[in-house]
Amino acid sequence: MESINSWAFIGAFFVLSPILPALPIIVARLLGPKKPNAIKTQTYECGLETVGDTWVQFRVQYYIYGLIFLIFDVEMVLLFPWAMAYQQLDLFAFGAGFLFIFLLLDALIYAWRKDALEWV
Repeated sequence: MESINSWAFIGAFFVLSPILPALPIIVARLLGPKKPNAIKTQTYECGLETVGDTWVQFRVQYYIYGLIFLIFDVEMVLLFPWAMAYQQLDLFAFGAGFLFIFLLLDALIYAWRKDALEWV
């Protein structure tokens, strides 16, 4: 019986997880004001009126810059606790941190050699 109770929480999670995010959206749609007009339905970009076609194709390299930034930003988030606990680390955690740094340094060198960091 205890096994069923422990799985009940997981079942409740799967039942409630789609409902909880959808509920505020549905309530806002039902209770929110509906006053569309021509100005509200215009396409804008950062609060300014768009000039020209709004469907333009961006260079893939911009996304690569974003991904590289994201990788090294996440690296800092993961290395900060490791650096704060440096005095209490055992040899395995110390080695794992340096392996992590080595892999990211290897990725940086790879991106550098492939000229992915060159702004074109």
